Amino acid sequence: MRVNIKGLGLLCGVCALLVMSPLQAMDVNITKTISYVETVHNGKKIKIQRIQDQENHLGGGYTKTSRKCPPFCVQPLKVDRRVETVGELEVLEFIREKLNRGTGILIDARTESWYQKGTIPGSINIPFKTFTDASSDEVKGAALVKLGVKMLDGAQESSLMDYFSGLFGDYSEVKGNLDFRDAKEIMLWCNGIWCGQSPAAIHGLLKIGYPPEKMYYYRGGMQAWQSLGLTVVQ
Repeated sequence: MRVNIKGLGLLCGVCALLVMSPLQAMDVNITKTISYVETVHNGKKIKIQRIQDQENHLGGGYTKTSRKCPPFCVQPLKVDRRVETVGELEVLEFIREKLNRGTGILIDARTESWYQKGTIPGSINIPFKTFTDASSDEVKGAALVKLGVKMLDGAQESSLMDYFSGLFGDYSEVKGNLDFRDAKEIMLWCNGIWCGQSPAAIHGLLKIGYPPEKMYYYRGGMQAWQSLGLTVVQ
């Protein structure tokens, strides 16, 4: 009997690919069909996956169950009825379909010190106070530029920031002169369901006039992310 060596080699090659595929090689996958999601963080390609050590336990501050309230009170499922609340799979889909394609921005709304300790890959740090009355007009303007907000007359970035100087207190006037048509879809998160930082940022953005249909709230935040053993970068 004659054996087709070329065909057999091709078949073996396909088998090898199947065996070495991420889904086959990993014991702890994200879903039955997703083993990891790739993105770029600070110019480096990052593979978001779950920790493979099945004896791994959550450590540090995220093991705490009780914090003084206020300020660390349980947040509602919906920050605003117009803003969609999401879970981890939706975060990963946002990273793959929006962030990686340049149409979405993942925002770590915590203070910079928290961001430096560790963040969800692909996130940029825009602290929640940026969009509250506690920050300067220039800081608000610079942040909105990053999110793709423009002036209605198509002014350049510098003009937009100049526009905010001394004007931001009048929200009705600001809202009427900003162009959100090219604004990015944004997903905001903070430390967990007891953290009010990303909700505060969302409320501030809504007050400015940011379209609610372009915003998402990841309520579980870092505590839920780490409880599933998902990748964190520093």
